[in-house]
Amino acid sequence: MEIRKLLVANRGEIAARVFRTCRRVGIGTVAVAAPDDEGAYHTRQADEVVPIAAYLDTHEHVRAAREAGADAVHPGYGFLAENADFAEAVEAAGITWVGPTSEALRAAGDKLEAKRLAQEAGVPVVPSGVPEEVGYPLIVKAAAGGGGRGMRVVRTPEELEDALEAARREAKAGFGDERVFCERYVERPRHVEIQLLADAHGDVVHLGERECSIQRRHQKVLEESPSPGLDPDLREAMASAAVAFARAVGYRGAGTAEFMLAADEFFFLELNARLQVEHPVTELVTGLDLVEQQLRIAARDRLGLESREPAGHAVEVRLYAEDPLTFLPQAGRIERLELPRGVRVDAGVEVGDAVPVAYDPLIAKVIAGADTRDEAFELLSRALRETRVGGVTTNLGFLRWLVDHPEVRAGRTTTAFLSENPPLSRFAEIASPWRASADAVPLRPPPRVEDFAHGGGGAGVKSALVAPMPGVVIRVLAGEGDRVEPRQPLVVLEAMKMETPLVSPYEAVVRRILVAEGDRVAGGAVLVEL
Repeated sequence: MEIRKLLVANRGEIAARVFRTCRRVGIGTVAVAAPDDEGAYHTRQADEVVPIAAYLDTHEHVRAAREAGADAVHPGYGFLAENADFAEAVEAAGITWVGPTSEALRAAGDKLEAKRLAQEAGVPVVPSGVPEEVGYPLIVKAAAGGGGRGMRVVRTPEELEDALEAARREAKAGFGDERVFCERYVERPRHVEIQLLADAHGDVVHLGERECSIQRRHQKVLEESPSPGLDPDLREAMASAAVAFARAVGYRGAGTAEFMLAADEFFFLELNARLQVEHPVTELVTGLDLVEQQLRIAARDRLGLESREPAGHAVEVRLYAEDPLTFLPQAGRIERLELPRGVRVDAGVEVGDAVPVAYDPLIAKVIAGADTRDEAFELLSRALRETRVGGVTTNLGFLRWLVDHPEVRAGRTTTAFLSENPPLSRFAEIASPWRASADAVPLRPPPRVEDFAHGGGGAGVKSALVAPMPGVVIRVLAGEGDRVEPRQPLVVLEAMKMETPLVSPYEAVVRRILVAEGDRVAGGAVLVEL
């Protein structure tokens, strides 16, 4: 089977990334564009563009592929990448699906079914069940997807009802499926994932691991390979477990088995049945083009590869349009963009492009590879100092701080890193190269969404709760004249399919509600007067 023309059912950086491989191997390319995304960066990287009504409409992508004469569809990541119904619709139209079978997507995509299959395959999993069985703290997760959507940490029974309701809304908005489940919350683990490739002939190989412990809003910020937290025996055990699970679900294509690592124990989390945002890290340490491998697998070629360990070291950070302290997404137009040389850069915008409120605010991924971990981090640090972005607020200052942080350089990070080391805080003074002293500099508390409430407290003092970023008001939780308590949620704002509750900064009386549910608001807009 030969793929001659490929449609990418996605946008932004990932669509442009797939198009680059297609150009290199001589495959024609088709981009799609929703009405609010015409002329976007990814559309300028393709041979042709077909307008569609919406990125989440499976029928529109199939129609576009037929209209363009595409003989294959690549789903990218996000949107419909792990949607079994979409895979079935593509194949029913006689078009090659560049991804896992619909059966494997259903098995891997349903987190509860995936956990059951993992247990049957002898892979350790985190206990899950009803809250009374799991105990507290627990984490609520979307059954049909990941990426931080539909996920809430719950520490007390009083928080459970609101957390379940919010998780269901996010899961419904992000995946079209509101099912959620509860799982034991493991404090301060590492997050390590194994890259897998599996062909249609039963061959499954792993390409080593990626360390992805540094996260915000349950989404990854920095990824590296190999992980500084694994010894050879643990690496082999996790890789074997990943391969065993892939075989258990009859997997095909590129995928990632994600694990939590606590001391020398690891637990299977999920199989991401798609290409990961951080896949360039693995490409740099293996020399493989994972998109090319996806295309070969879809064309029913044999892998012809052996499992391999990382050679050298690679590290990636994600440059976002977001506030560097709160990580709240920002929108705007890119007026200046100077990206570094000497490292790999996978960009999703150019100068003059808008970062819209409706989509992921990723500007570019910056990836450095070298012979050693220290060299890779130094190369990335220099690259970030060369980077310049104007016209929109970004996390560039945060990334520079992060890559130079002593704990990051020491390889001692966990998923709690940003809670314990607030963004842009001073590094603790250390008595030895990697050990904090007893009189280390105290760190300031992490920023809170309520810090965006303008004005001060006190009787009769008027202040306003403002939108920290552009978004859509999905809930108004107070009425005019209500007396509200400190940290009481007043409005829930949605941006990039994630919900942000905005809370009262102090005890107050609500003077005016200036928005209604469904309103689209700009960053800085006054929502509530107190």
